[in-house]
Amino acid sequence: MIKDTSKMNPLAEKIESELLPEQAGRFQKQIEFIIEADKLKHTLRRTLLLDRSRNENSAEHSWHIALTVLVLSEYAREKTIDVLRVVEMLLIHDLVEIDAGDTYCYDDKDRKDQFQREALAADRIFTILPEDQARSFRKLWDEFEARETPESRLANALDRLQPFLHNYFTEGQIWQENNVKRSQVETRMQPVEDGSPFLWNFVRALLNDAVKKNYLAK
Repeated sequence: MIKDTSKMNPLAEKIESELLPEQAGRFQKQIEFIIEADKLKHTLRRTLLLDRSRNENSAEHSWHIALTVLVLSEYAREKTIDVLRVVEMLLIHDLVEIDAGDTYCYDDKDRKDQFQREALAADRIFTILPEDQARSFRKLWDEFEARETPESRLANALDRLQPFLHNYFTEGQIWQENNVKRSQVETRMQPVEDGSPFLWNFVRALLNDAVKKNYLAK
């Protein structure tokens, strides 16, 4: 039986009555996964919206970096990039935060078991899908984490760039609240160079400016 977030849903019975038996089981799993993915909208990040009205949620983050791929993929280090694969990675890689939550990148204590928590979440969430799609999604997640392909390196670069831009254009508010220093940000942003030397030069220019304007401590 498929459930929505608040009450019993007659969708399963509708599927069973309208589809052939071999179709119903697969489609039901896909709808269950889509419903589960909605929970990502409730996972809050440390990143502020650019108007500083509230914190961004993880679903907004995933959408924003997927859109960023379409705009900035021309700056990838490698010129033969599968842009759709990069978008796919960025749309699914944060789904694990439904269970694991968002881990603040400058919280060394919380980051110690981040991968383990997120891998367990991936085991549960992706296996809601039919087996072939579950394997495909897990392969994309693992590829993103390994950062060994041109697509995963660009995906990681843009995943770092998006919150960095939010921090810079909110005048370093979250950096200051968490006593973050330039060296920490520069280390965190290093994967940008692997994915795009052009964007890395841009990041370094903004870092210099952030320190100059006291958005970020030396």
